[in-house]
Amino acid sequence: MSDLTSAGTAIGGAPVGGDGPVPDAPATGGKERSASLWADARRQLVRDPVFMISLLYILAIGSMAAFPRLWTSQDPRACSTDRSRISPSGDHLFGFDILGCDYYSHAIYGARPSMIIAIMATGAMVVVGGGLGLLAGYYGGWVDTIISRVMDIFLSLPFLLGAIVFLTVIKRQNPLTIALVLFLLTWPVIARIIRGSVISSKDLDYVQAARAVGAGNGRLMFRHILPNALAPMLVYATIVLGSFVAAEATLTFLGVGLQPPAQSWGIMISVHQVYFLEDPWLLLFPCGLLVGTVLSFILMGDALRDALDPKFR
Repeated sequence: MSDLTSAGTAIGGAPVGGDGPVPDAPATGGKERSASLWADARRQLVRDPVFMISLLYILAIGSMAAFPRLWTSQDPRACSTDRSRISPSGDHLFGFDILGCDYYSHAIYGARPSMIIAIMATGAMVVVGGGLGLLAGYYGGWVDTIISRVMDIFLSLPFLLGAIVFLTVIKRQNPLTIALVLFLLTWPVIARIIRGSVISSKDLDYVQAARAVGAGNGRLMFRHILPNALAPMLVYATIVLGSFVAAEATLTFLGVGLQPPAQSWGIMISVHQVYFLEDPWLLLFPCGLLVGTVLSFILMGDALRDALDPKFR
């Protein structure tokens, strides 16, 4: 987390996104610098094999979630107890689960709820947390004080304990409620990242020049200051996507997340953990997909940080 915050400060310290007039420089200098930063980052990422492999893996998982029938023609709910726990074979790559359902199709369809929850929680966190961080950093004063104290309240809640308590009280475990709980417990982190970037950017020369020629608060925030915060926000959002996939599986494993007959990797792990010694593949397949997804998001976030942070150039 400190690396992400420092990265946000470093990126926010340079006028990479402003397009206002700069003394002794062409009026388009900010746009050229912004284009150069993102163009250089794109070239570096394309040449990074770790980033490209991780991206391809995430795209594959995303296609499983969005279009499962591209990956399997089997119905995950077509079960027969006569096939219970049959080992993997050429016709059924992952074998059959305890209920005699095709385990491969379960794994494919299990990607959808995990990805939906992660995307919804991350999107809400970026919009709400990023917006509040922008307001706190730009206006300061009593606005910053109120928003910061609210952030402190939510940050004081232990993540796992808070999620368990909230979901137990709600008693409605579905992708929407789980995403809402994950968002409520994590938005202050990205708000603090954005707040720090805004504070380091709002007094720079190009922002002052834009204010001097009559730019309003809205234009200053969204056209000149916010672009400096996009890089650290993108890095953190990429990493937290993987964390939310893992969080969904963890909460489901603990019994407060998704419940059968819903399909997810967390349910597959929870239901079949007792058969690990007899049929380890029942646990290894969903765990492998889960670990690969989380690791890919983390590696992508690290690669993005290296590409967007001037200190690594």
